Amino acid sequence: MTWVSDHAGDIAALAWRHLLLAGIPLVLGLLIAIPIGWAASRRPRVATAIVTASGLLYTIPSLALFILMPLILGTKILDPVNVVAAMTVYTVALLVRTVVDGLRSVPDHVAQAATAMGYRPWRRLFAVELPLAVPVIAAGLRVAAVSNVSIVSVASLLGVSQLGDLLVDGYERNIPAELGAGILACLLLALALDVLIQVGARLLTPWRSAVRGAP
Repeated sequence: MTWVSDHAGDIAALAWRHLLLAGIPLVLGLLIAIPIGWAASRRPRVATAIVTASGLLYTIPSLALFILMPLILGTKILDPVNVVAAMTVYTVALLVRTVVDGLRSVPDHVAQAATAMGYRPWRRLFAVELPLAVPVIAAGLRVAAVSNVSIVSVASLLGVSQLGDLLVDGYERNIPAELGAGILACLLLALALDVLIQVGARLLTPWRSAVRGAP
C-alpha cells in the first residue's frame, strides 16, 4: 500500500492513458461495425463470408499488429495512434458478428411494420432496428471492452505508456506491489467500462425496465 500511495499520481495518469487507448477504439469500432453488420444482415448469402473475414482479424497477434501499424499508417513506432488503430481493428473483429446477431434478433413483423409506415432502410435501422438490438450489441461491446483493456497493456513492450508499464516494470524489477497495482488497475478499469456500457444500454432501452416492472 505504501508503494501505491507514493505513486498514486503516476497510476492515475497511466490509467487515463489506458482508458483512452482502450475506449476510443471501442467507439470507433462500433461505428465501423454497425454499417458492416447491417450490410451483412441484409445479404444472407454473403453474411457468413463477412462475419468470418472480420473474425479472422482477431487472430492476428497483437504485438505483430502493433508493429505493422507504423508501416501501414506511416507513423512513428511510439505513436499512440498505432495502438488506437490496432485496437479498432480488434473491436471491429469482435463486433461485426454481434451487430449481425443483434439486427437479426429484431422480429420480422416489427421491421415489416416500420417499412409499411414508410421508413426507408437507414431510418428504419436507426429508429427501429438498432434500438431493439441494443441488448445484444451491448453484450458484445462488454466483451470487446474487457478484451481491449487486456490487449492494450501489450503495447508497453513497444514503449507506449499505459498501465502495462506497471506490469512490465514490476516484473523486471521484482516489485510485487507495482505488479499487483497494475493488475488491479486493469481489472478496475475493465469493470468500470463494463458498468458504463450496462448503464448506457439501460438508458437506451427504458421500455425493458417498464416491461420488467409491469404486474
